[in-house]
Amino acid sequence: RRFYPLQPGANHAIHVMHTHASGRNAWGMTTPGSSVRPDEQLFVTHTRQSGHMQRLELHSPWAFCVAESVRTALHVVLEGACRLVPTAGSPQLRVGRGDLILLTHGTGHVLADDSSPPPGRPDANSRRSIVLTGGYQVNCPLPLLASLPDVVYIQSYRCPEQGVRAIVDLLGAELEEDRPGARTVVPALEDALLPLVVRAWLDDCAERSREHTPKTLSDLAIATALERIHAEPERAWTISALGREVALSRSAFAHRFTRAVGEPPHAYLAHWRMTVAARLLRDSDLNLAAVALRVGYASEFAFAKAFKRDYGIAPGSFRRQSAA
Repeated sequence: RRFYPLQPGANHAIHVMHTHASGRNAWGMTTPGSSVRPDEQLFVTHTRQSGHMQRLELHSPWAFCVAESVRTALHVVLEGACRLVPTAGSPQLRVGRGDLILLTHGTGHVLADDSSPPPGRPDANSRRSIVLTGGYQVNCPLPLLASLPDVVYIQSYRCPEQGVRAIVDLLGAELEEDRPGARTVVPALEDALLPLVVRAWLDDCAERSREHTPKTLSDLAIATALERIHAEPERAWTISALGREVALSRSAFAHRFTRAVGEPPHAYLAHWRMTVAARLLRDSDLNLAAVALRVGYASEFAFAKAFKRDYGIAPGSFRRQSAA
């Protein structure tokens, strides 16, 4: 993710305190044969994530632009206030202290200084903002993200989720202080933050109106199908077979699955198999032929071709890089 000043040469006075970039960190992934609650399947990720968070101390006037990308962007205002201006034409949002914004689908946007200082605070400190900002590289989306709005906005007073607050505080402190072990701690906190923010938004939706709750949470048939895929990635699943597992016709199942997850069943299955394969390559001593069989490929050549299509690298090279 890149940050671009709105007006090159202007006095934005942007101070980056500390930056840490994680590797491709795994989280929320079940192992073949494991038993997971159906609603937990909605938080499972196809691919390992790449998070990148920064703690920015900003002084008026300031602004930066985040270009449209495949990233899921996250901003948390720790101090001060700012405005979110989506480039897609959505309404502007004023973001205050403690508020969180998640741009789920990589929408381009601008985060800018709020030119109105708080009443009764005309001093210079009132124009300072501290923002925790960054993004997650999601090559294949979380099932739940596909059903979320482009902009998830959680105001501080509507976010009683203690897990989010604890992670935000810890992450902000780690990025500011750069203590020993931070390069291990920060990626883990980044990975935990995304599902906690999504859960907080879902809780907020449930309190306000069930109409705003994503269909993925209420569609038990799709959650059950996801569980079957995750438990047996090596099985020769067809759309018809998955439909039978949840008592749906082929066409009805395919339609509901695509609407809930964001991609057709066969595409999801292919990506999930490669996720399991990547974990086996990284964490086991199985040879390539054995890994291929564990994810439903009788041909090592066909497996290698599919893996390279998803990861951009041959499985053998991926294993060597992971071990380096």
